[in-house]
Amino acid sequence: MKFANIFAATCLVLIMQGCTSIPKSESSAKTDSLKLYQLHQENIKAIGQFSLKGRIGVQSEGKGFSGGINWQHDNTKDVIGLYSPLGGQVASINKTSDKVTLEDSKGNSISALDAESLTQQTLGWQLPLSGLADWTIGSPTSGPIQNSTWDKQGYLTTLRQDGWDIEYQNYSQQNGHFLPGKITLKNEKVNLKLIVENWIIIDL
Repeated sequence: MKFANIFAATCLVLIMQGCTSIPKSESSAKTDSLKLYQLHQENIKAIGQFSLKGRIGVQSEGKGFSGGINWQHDNTKDVIGLYSPLGGQVASINKTSDKVTLEDSKGNSISALDAESLTQQTLGWQLPLSGLADWTIGSPTSGPIQNSTWDKQGYLTTLRQDGWDIEYQNYSQQNGHFLPGKITLKNEKVNLKLIVENWIIIDL
């Protein structure tokens, strides 16, 4: 009887040790992953300006757009050109600290305080330009984050922020920074895909 009790107690201890060893391993892996994520975020925060060329596709409440995009961004302004699949310019968007102006292919110009309402009014879909510069390089904005995940290298894979669900794919090195090549943004009304074919990066 004593032997049976000792055997049972020994088995219980071994089982408990086995159970506690797994969380420690998982915790260590999560800590390492978090450190890599933080280092990666510090790295891309050093980006002061970028230019990109690529393709953009948008679906919103029965309306859509597919074509090319050229975008120049710095801390004071954004200049975005949207192009048809044949290369004709559909719209030009200029954002400064105090207003956003959109010029269409006919030369008509309209301004607003934000790009979201302006693009909704003129193009029929919303371009989330207030957060897009950060999201495009694989970084959250300074606002609250609802959820985020990253891979073993510390590169952001999913982000939920400001009502948008964002997914990242195809990271590659660009001037010392690993940046995504495909970004998908979704909210209740808009499904937007951005494929970057060429980056030009200037650090702070």
